[in-house]
Amino acid sequence: MRTIHAGVDAFATAMDQVGKAELRAEFVVEECPAPARLAPQALALSAEATEVSGLDASGRFVLLHDADGVDEWEGTFRAVVFIRAAIEPDLAVDPMLHEVCWSWVEEALQEAEAPVQLLGGTVTATSSTSFGSLTDRPAQTMVEVRASWTPAAGADVGPESLMDRHVLAWGSLLAKAAGLMPLPPGVRQVGSRRSP
Repeated sequence: MRTIHAGVDAFATAMDQVGKAELRAEFVVEECPAPARLAPQALALSAEATEVSGLDASGRFVLLHDADGVDEWEGTFRAVVFIRAAIEPDLAVDPMLHEVCWSWVEEALQEAEAPVQLLGGTVTATSSTSFGSLTDRPAQTMVEVRASWTPAAGADVGPESLMDRHVLAWGSLLAKAAGLMPLPPGVRQVGSRRSP
């Protein structure tokens, strides 16, 4: 049985796993400043659609770690994700939009085989219409998905050893929100562009 690390070693292992995950080629992934006050250790990634993809979508993945554990997390790690994507205006008034978008979260985690507990979040749809001197601007409709969960341990490994799956789930959620077609069976990634 593999030893489950704790403390700093667990976070180092988690960061190593995060580094192994790659999003689809339509997105550029960068490490960005992590929130400093939410946990003793944190890592954050941002994703933006490439110019050539023609997509209007972006997202953020934050991994929080407290070696002492947090009661509200029921664990030592917490993943927090944010997705923002443009959608067709008629979708914004679809009464099932919120439920469909939340199903993307659950499907993405399931497809990535990322075990979680205490999954929660919100779905928000907004639309804007410009007036006056801004009339030339096209109407814009966006959907935002915010979710967080506690990564769970596997059969013989700690959650830190499965962290690449949680990043892949975030990438899958981003792709779903952007309206990208699913990858062929057996293909988990298509070579992302990762900045230095």
